[in-house]
Amino acid sequence: MSTYVYGITARSHADLPEELAGVGEPPLPVRVLTEGELAAVVSDAPENLRPKRKELLAHQNVLAEVGADGCVLPMRFGSVAPDDKAVTGVLAERAEHYQERLRALDGKVEYNVKATHVEEAVLHQVMAESPELRALAEANRQAGGGTYEQRLQLGEMVAAAVKAREAQDAAQVQQALEPLAAAVSVGPESTGWLANVSFLVARDRAAEFASAMDDLRKENPHLDLRLNGPLPPYSFVEPGPAQPAGTAGE
Repeated sequence: MSTYVYGITARSHADLPEELAGVGEPPLPVRVLTEGELAAVVSDAPENLRPKRKELLAHQNVLAEVGADGCVLPMRFGSVAPDDKAVTGVLAERAEHYQERLRALDGKVEYNVKATHVEEAVLHQVMAESPELRALAEANRQAGGGTYEQRLQLGEMVAAAVKAREAQDAAQVQQALEPLAAAVSVGPESTGWLANVSFLVARDRAAEFASAMDDLRKENPHLDLRLNGPLPPYSFVEPGPAQPAGTAGE
């Protein structure tokens, strides 16, 4: 039977609460596989696993329980290996890497920050900052709206200014929060976000990080800033090509 992998931890931190259950319907018992100084927290892999809310919460709950007593390297939801032997084989093969990551991530959590523009506010800002845009907009107004070409020119210039502002604001978000982080991971570009950045933060600096987010919001009312965390440090595991996993549904 295939093996579902929740995370990797030190063998000394691998004691599980009694009757801890994970994904599946009914929830499948969680167990520990050990290899040298490492341990993998696993269960049998249920058939037809899908990323439903209940299953995602079950995955997160196992990581939270294991992480309460020591650092755990979280695997993404849906990480499945062919069998137990494949998991312990990767633990042996990647022992040095996983031990280094456990040391590096001990006492740290991940915060993900996403930013978008508040459309009306950023339009007001780029107009206020550009005499050229204001002059063109005023000329069009006085001309009863201007010709199609003039309106098109103004729209293209405004769009370019907003695009430039996106890059500027993305850099500002990262620069403002980076000093509070032990590491930074920039997420993949996606439509709708001008910034998608994960920060690895020491637990004892979490309040300071949240305060810096509040300051960033106050200083930039044209930004919609969303903070998600604390999370297991998914973006900083750096599993490499030998991760004992494949994502369900891929």
